[in-house]
Amino acid sequence: MKRVFLPLWAYRYFILSSIKTEFRSRFARSKLGGLWMVLHPLALVLIYALILSQIMTAKLPEVATQYAYPVYILSGIVGWMLFSEILGRSLTVFIDNGNLLKKMSFPKLALPLIIIGSGLVNFLLLFITMFVVFGFLGHLPFHMLHWIPLLVLITLGLAAGIGLFFGVLNVFMRDIGQVMNIALQFWFWLTPIVYMASIVPEKHHWLLMLNPMTGVTMGFQHVLLYDKAPDASLLVYPSVFAIVSLSLAMVIFKKASEEMADVL
Repeated sequence: MKRVFLPLWAYRYFILSSIKTEFRSRFARSKLGGLWMVLHPLALVLIYALILSQIMTAKLPEVATQYAYPVYILSGIVGWMLFSEILGRSLTVFIDNGNLLKKMSFPKLALPLIIIGSGLVNFLLLFITMFVVFGFLGHLPFHMLHWIPLLVLITLGLAAGIGLFFGVLNVFMRDIGQVMNIALQFWFWLTPIVYMASIVPEKHHWLLMLNPMTGVTMGFQHVLLYDKAPDASLLVYPSVFAIVSLSLAMVIFKKASEEMADVL
């Protein structure tokens, strides 16, 4: 483990400066700057709310606001955006930085860490914006926010583990990245973000729970929608899934690390 983390610590300033540079370059010539990070998810919420609000609000009688459904979507989508961004970018992180890997000597794991850092910055901006929207909608859940770091940590573990695993494979089999991008679109609809888990027939609930993001998403919804602590039993499977996927990712990364530079 020391051989993995000590080089990363030695390059911590490189990682931090890369996160700052990426953030600045992304919006260097943009008038709205960081607002573009939150406009896309907010636009999705608005579209779904306009189309489905009348149908879905009736299924949230315990939420004391007339804007229950938009609040429901925001509560779930904030975690999904963090997950999908890190996973999606991790799929091509080594391919996109192939020239850098050939020209410079630095720990390759610094690249996924830069993506994670950037994703956390985006998450923070979206989270703050979400609470501003909540304020306008008359919904301010404060009592259980201390659970958010745990939910974020599990989300990061899932995204980084799955993303790094398939990101390494994608270096050698480029079709994997394309397949995973399509899978992410189906994955979104297999996660109870736009709809409630309660509307899924009981006999199919086990399929819904096979998705590790289901428990995490419901955890975010418990905290941000109902202002309650998340159901700990729903977080066990995602946590184990995250640990296993991270372990498998590290194993395959170590085995393929030397060959990646040649293939790239």
